[in-house]
Amino acid sequence: MDASSQAPAHLAPLLAEKLADAATGPLPVVTPRRTAGPTMFPGKATAVIGMRRAGKTCFLQQLRGERFRRGTPLEHLPYVNFEDERLAGLEASHLALLPEIFYRRFPDLREGKAPVLWCLDEIQVVPGWERFVRRLLDNEVVEVVLTGSSAALLSREIATALRGRAWSIVIHPFGFDEALRHAGLEVPDPSRAPSARERSKIERAFLDYLVTGGFPEAQGLATAPRMQLLRDYVDVAILRDVVERHAVTNVTALRWLVRHLLGNAASPFSVERFHGALKSQGIAVGRDTLHEMLARLQDCFLVRTLWMESTSERQRMVNPRKAYPIDPGLIPIFDRTGRGNQGHALETVALLELERRQADVTYVRTAEGHEVDFLARHPDGRVELIQVCADASNQETAARELRALVEARREFPTAIPRILVATQAGLPAVVPDGTTAEPAWAWILGERG
Repeated sequence: MDASSQAPAHLAPLLAEKLADAATGPLPVVTPRRTAGPTMFPGKATAVIGMRRAGKTCFLQQLRGERFRRGTPLEHLPYVNFEDERLAGLEASHLALLPEIFYRRFPDLREGKAPVLWCLDEIQVVPGWERFVRRLLDNEVVEVVLTGSSAALLSREIATALRGRAWSIVIHPFGFDEALRHAGLEVPDPSRAPSARERSKIERAFLDYLVTGGFPEAQGLATAPRMQLLRDYVDVAILRDVVERHAVTNVTALRWLVRHLLGNAASPFSVERFHGALKSQGIAVGRDTLHEMLARLQDCFLVRTLWMESTSERQRMVNPRKAYPIDPGLIPIFDRTGRGNQGHALETVALLELERRQADVTYVRTAEGHEVDFLARHPDGRVELIQVCADASNQETAARELRALVEARREFPTAIPRILVATQAGLPAVVPDGTTAEPAWAWILGERG
């Protein structure tokens, strides 16, 4: 019995309609995204993962557009979005209809020389989807790109489900260079220094970016609707990616945890201390439950955490982690002080940029008890010590930040020391030999991939 005879009668014509729609276009206009490393890997499915609404679907359309501009006909780039409510109830066995319908229309592409690029959006809503993808990879000349809601398509789950046949790409909200392009602003050539006028325009845009963040739909919105939109994003991530997916029952404790983490960006976080704080408020929750909740929030990319650098696993575990939101635009929503902490936003942006560059990142506490924000180990072997300070033009502030860098260099002598500030005016007057001091926007734009 074939797939068409097992499937509900409406599915075959509906899937044929969706494939036909994708073949006729037009392709949506998207802001090109920057990713590190290769997009495709021979014999593997590419899984595009990341926070909800970060732009995974647009990135998938970007890949189709790149192929189209290189001469691949649009009808040879099949695309299906499985979040269509008309596909509710679709099962893995029904997915066999897709290649059956497609290759019936284009029989010459079956076993052809050029692989067909299959783009499967929100595939995780179909139970057992991984079996279909493995079969497609094994039996056809194809490349496969998958996207899915962040917590439902995790890297480790993909590796298990596809048995080593997966290659993951993380899509963050816009980086600063992507936000400039999205706004139609010129991204300066990193090979030359910008003029004073260009620098002023860049710095104005960067200071705005520290407040608004990089979620694509939030770009250009006024403050009130932007904050409501981002608040809704957080609520959906909590409810769909954590509560529903993992059957969390203590939603009150989870919401307290989210408010604390997003409202105290770049700050140390200890489950033990937070557990005590909840207990003092009369909120009953186990420590192990809080550890699980924190892991779930990281899984759905809402929160990023850093361990302290140490060769001792025990020392890493007993010291607090530092917690960051996935986007600086979330900070003003949950920061109850009303100060709109620019330093914390800047530190968040720096960490996210290091993640985009695929660096392995920890923070450093020196033997003298001072802290360096990031120790970044890059894929090419470079190691950087990075201190972030919104404004280091004050002599006392600069001395404090640079002192920690000097101390850390004694412990990590091969690391390249760097201090990042918000604007040109915030640079320290004097830096130690070998230390680079520059605005964070110049660091982002100068080394972008």
